[in-house]
Amino acid sequence: MRKRSKVLIALACGMAVAFLASTVGAVTISNIQPGEDVFSYVERTKEGFDQTLYQQVIGAASAFKEGDEAIGVAADDEASRENARSLLASTKIKDLLAKSLFVDAQDKLIMDTTDPAQYAKVKNWTMGELKTFLLTKSEAEIKGIMYGLHSDIIGNVVKLMSNDELIRIGQTVFNPLPGSKIGAKGYLSARIQPNSPTDNIDDIVWQVFNAYSFAVGDLIVGTNPVDSQPHNVEAVELALRDVMQTFGVDKNNPWCVLSHIDVQAEVEKNNPGSTAIWFQSLAGVVDANKTFDLTLEKMMDYAKMRTGKYGLYFETGQGADFTNGHGKGFDMVVHESRKYGFARALKQQVAAAQTDGQGAWVHLNDVAGFIGPEVFKTREQLVRCCLEDIVMGKLHGLIIGLDICSTLHMPVTLDDLDWCQNQIAPANPGYLMALPTKNDPMLSYLTTGYQDHVRLREKFGFKIDDAMWDFFKKIEIIDQDGKPTEHFGDTLWVYYQYRLAKGDNRPMKEVYAEGQQKIDQVLARSVPLALGYGENIWDLEPETDKQMRALYDDAKVSLWAEFTPEFIATIPNAVSIATKSADREDYVAHPSSGEELNEAAVATLEKLRNSWDGQKAPDVQIVISDGLNSKAIMDEGHLMPFIQELRAELQKAGMTSSKEYVVVTNGRVRAGYKCGEVLYNKSAEKAPKAIIHIIGERPGSGHHAFSAYITRVAPATWQKAGAVDHDVTKVISGISDTGLPPAKAAQETVKLLKAM
Repeated sequence: MRKRSKVLIALACGMAVAFLASTVGAVTISNIQPGEDVFSYVERTKEGFDQTLYQQVIGAASAFKEGDEAIGVAADDEASRENARSLLASTKIKDLLAKSLFVDAQDKLIMDTTDPAQYAKVKNWTMGELKTFLLTKSEAEIKGIMYGLHSDIIGNVVKLMSNDELIRIGQTVFNPLPGSKIGAKGYLSARIQPNSPTDNIDDIVWQVFNAYSFAVGDLIVGTNPVDSQPHNVEAVELALRDVMQTFGVDKNNPWCVLSHIDVQAEVEKNNPGSTAIWFQSLAGVVDANKTFDLTLEKMMDYAKMRTGKYGLYFETGQGADFTNGHGKGFDMVVHESRKYGFARALKQQVAAAQTDGQGAWVHLNDVAGFIGPEVFKTREQLVRCCLEDIVMGKLHGLIIGLDICSTLHMPVTLDDLDWCQNQIAPANPGYLMALPTKNDPMLSYLTTGYQDHVRLREKFGFKIDDAMWDFFKKIEIIDQDGKPTEHFGDTLWVYYQYRLAKGDNRPMKEVYAEGQQKIDQVLARSVPLALGYGENIWDLEPETDKQMRALYDDAKVSLWAEFTPEFIATIPNAVSIATKSADREDYVAHPSSGEELNEAAVATLEKLRNSWDGQKAPDVQIVISDGLNSKAIMDEGHLMPFIQELRAELQKAGMTSSKEYVVVTNGRVRAGYKCGEVLYNKSAEKAPKAIIHIIGERPGSGHHAFSAYITRVAPATWQKAGAVDHDVTKVISGISDTGLPPAKAAQETVKLLKAM
């Protein structure tokens, strides 16, 4: 879906030619010489070393992905890709490290935490020799050198391998968590992801009961919060802790609320013991980590604090750096590998902090496919990405899990995901995500369902961690011969076991009736549960499957819907503008086009700004964008209750707001920042000014939810182009008449705004 005209700029010298498409990023490499390495090629082509061409040749060795094309480092064709791989295979490890693709403090940290003795064994090897070693040696022999491999070396060696070769390494190297079989050969674990569009406690814990009914969930229970304020995170942490402790699995099955690590630390400080393992997303370069409000020092300090069994849990994903504006000219695979190098350094710090010698759990999963078609778009690319990540994670000494996922604006279907799982499973990742169905009710994307785990266990013979398998036997989901019992898939039975563990001696019939009432309430909030199964134990119950597919179909319709003139007319004092997206297709395929305002939009906003001359600029400007789901804004009972309550709350808070609403067609989140840059560009005031950006969320949950992005900074900051980004923005998400009620969301929005 990334279609850009190829305006080729010659970077040629002599017979060796490399072309960079200025808008597509296609690199052509031809006429390489026998035995030539990357550096001799670059120097021959440019008559000296050239960093840009170096990055392009290294990137061109990667399997094609749209994200590398956007960065400007994708090979133009298969011949160029094979030539780049030939050059890379002939290049020595020490030469690659002598010329870093990009130098920053994170690169230096990775270098400092790479084992020097092991590096000395391999530094004179070519990359081709390293590939051969990895494919022909035992696990013990590989572990004798892999800690001496810098992340860039690991990221580059996977480019030289076919999918089958990546699978071979995945089947050879394992880094199980201390004291467990999680991450061991033949084991496939699960992170239960019990997300709720409203952070409803019952939604969350009943998804855990549901997972346990299928004997799924031996690694962690980790939920993504809608509201990351400490009091809300603490409430969810405590609810999950209660389930784990009641069942007596808290020593083997940690819990986590995936808020920013600062929030988790605050919750633990205020209520010691409320948290278990701590989570944080990581990026591949220092500047990208700043987008997450992270520094290397902050993370190393947190690592030093993790003195118990449950250490740190990380999430990463190819493409996250460049889509946040920090591609730095090098490819996504190496970016991803550097994230694993950062994680390896943090794992070393956690290990050094241990006080009882038992070893700490530190693990990581990618979220391959979560961003969208700007990174890659086909099922084959999803498989390739996952296999690359498995091998890179394992060679860093990590247990690596996967989120084998796709967004609903990618051409990867529900059935495609089954195919992808089957292609990837032989590489034996440490774990996969687990939801009641493939459709996340809060994040609106497709991933792995509980019964996918059952299917993969049956098909490939995978086991789960022994301690949790024993627990599932204890609650009679699995019999003593390791087979499903009559209670398999019975969520009410799990709830009954939970109540018994609480000392509840009521008759089973009474507990079941109470549980059924709870289930009905969860389902009424459009949070699915996998109740029972179909023809096979790994099949979704037919009606649940039908509902999941209906949500998928609705998402495809919602994605292409546009604001109608009639709807815009209902918005009082609407000021209509558009981004640089040529049309809806351009908007979906090229996200950056939806982040920039077109010339007419800038002129319109300047006119609005000039109308404020002679008076104080409003404290708040409300911006309304269609986002990826204009229906979320247009649905009755969504926008109007929100903005009416929002204005009332702003007035109570003593904040002024513009009477105009800026309505953006084909707007992304960053379009709101651009509005702020124009509107507050001339303000001489010192008091902070805010943009509240109301935008349709990714479709797929069935809620047609929208979000409110809240940014409040001084005018002087707005006046610095690009200074305002996600790191200074708060968000309230999951807003809909069936999710977080619009009026309540407006109240929460102003509460956050006042605290900024």
